[in-house]
Amino acid sequence: MDIILISAAFVAGLIALKCNLPPLVGFLLAGFGLSAYGYQSSEAIITLADLGVTLLLFTIGLKLDIKTLLSREIWAGATIHNLVSTLFFVAALLFFKLLGVSSLGAMAIEQIVLLAFALSFSSTVFAVKALQEKGEMNATYGTLAIGILVMQDIFAVLFLTASTGKVPEWYAIALFVLPLLRPLFFKLLDKVGHGEMLVLLGVFFALVVGAGLFEFVGMKPDLGALILGMMLAGHKKASELSKSLFNLKELFLVCFFLNIGLSEQPTLSGLALAILFLTLLPIKGVLYFLVLNHFKFRVRTSLLASLTLFNFSEFGLIVGGLAFKMGWMSGDILVALAIAVSISFVIAAPINRKGHQLYQRSSRWLKEHAAEKLHTKDQLINPGHAQILILGMGRIGSGAYDELRTRYGKISLGVEVREDAAHQHRSEGRNVIAGDATDPDFWERILDTANVKLVLLAMPHHQGNQIALEQLRRRNFQGQIAAIAEYPDQLEGLLENGVDAAFNIYSEAGSGFARHVCEQLNPSFTKPN
Repeated sequence: MDIILISAAFVAGLIALKCNLPPLVGFLLAGFGLSAYGYQSSEAIITLADLGVTLLLFTIGLKLDIKTLLSREIWAGATIHNLVSTLFFVAALLFFKLLGVSSLGAMAIEQIVLLAFALSFSSTVFAVKALQEKGEMNATYGTLAIGILVMQDIFAVLFLTASTGKVPEWYAIALFVLPLLRPLFFKLLDKVGHGEMLVLLGVFFALVVGAGLFEFVGMKPDLGALILGMMLAGHKKASELSKSLFNLKELFLVCFFLNIGLSEQPTLSGLALAILFLTLLPIKGVLYFLVLNHFKFRVRTSLLASLTLFNFSEFGLIVGGLAFKMGWMSGDILVALAIAVSISFVIAAPINRKGHQLYQRSSRWLKEHAAEKLHTKDQLINPGHAQILILGMGRIGSGAYDELRTRYGKISLGVEVREDAAHQHRSEGRNVIAGDATDPDFWERILDTANVKLVLLAMPHHQGNQIALEQLRRRNFQGQIAAIAEYPDQLEGLLENGVDAAFNIYSEAGSGFARHVCEQLNPSFTKPN
């Protein structure tokens, strides 16, 4: 049966991809279709789905700075939204009950509050997938969304502990020893190299040290994986470890989305109730926008973060399953939750893909904050006398910056999406600012670009470079543009869209290596006749 499930997921994912939708939409629809024909999820699929979520949270932790959670806009924003949205859903569900919705008629007020609480959450899995596909995990709005989702995960753990009456074992206090073991974990990362042992160590950290220990002491395993990832985030190999686990995590998450669709067989009453839940989803998104905008973020940042969180959460299914077991919730409501979560993903996927276009259309009538009142992460940018802009200060961007400084002096300005990375570059003597070059407002925030003659598109994701190129063209940039790409078709697309020079990072790395060897070693060879 597993062969049928995986085959259906592959075919549906391929069709979704051809329809310009994320493959996860296909996986969800495949699950619904198979469930309608009587298929059920298997133990193997459920196990792999759980592994996928655990690895996902571990990799989130690897990229998460604890300072992010301590930011007022994160902990306060998540708390305010959770309280306000829960109250809204309670009021709406009570209204539906008064209208005579049969599935809600027998529910007590405590059960209504429980259901409302579940609907107030957004999906961590969906948000991370959407951000990764766009290459915007580290964008300002991306870090905001992830921070809020992590806080929601913490709320979820507290709720599950309270609702089940299960408290951590007394020896859970031993978990406070974990930070003391951090130097040992760092040494292990240093010793394992860069191959399969690095992948195996990552799986060991996530599933055994993180999830395993937390489950052993009576706490949520996924929280353990997240916390352990955060402990390792400061290591120099954290990014490499995250990338090495990427394909493994993606494969397991196929089973996660397939499993949601297979969780319950659709019914007409469940579908009708799910549609009622979905009519409330826009209000949830508006509440996200109002909360984030209250903290003086730009309209674009607030809007894109809200769109990322514009869905229901798989956590709702966990709550629903628990409530169903305890007799607090009927089967129809559990089915409705499963359908609502799945359809919210289907709705949110294309909306997220068109987030930038939606912002362009809505920015005309959404009121922006005064420049001097903007959040420090969204302040105006002064490029000074820079003649070269380097967008993306990873390994390639940093190397380009250093080479150009050697040739022409200090005429370059690097743009890095992460504040901590920009700070590190500045400490090393580079002129680097924090900013999101895919942001349509980015160029408007720059006070003066008259001196800029050359822009290098060196971001690691092709889509990010394409978006930055589109922004340059819209603003009629008169200087030269060069870009990097991984594949020949990407090079052709960049050149067709107006790039003056495009370089394949792999072939250029090879030729650069050969040139470096010849310059350093000056070998003497005899040319063949």
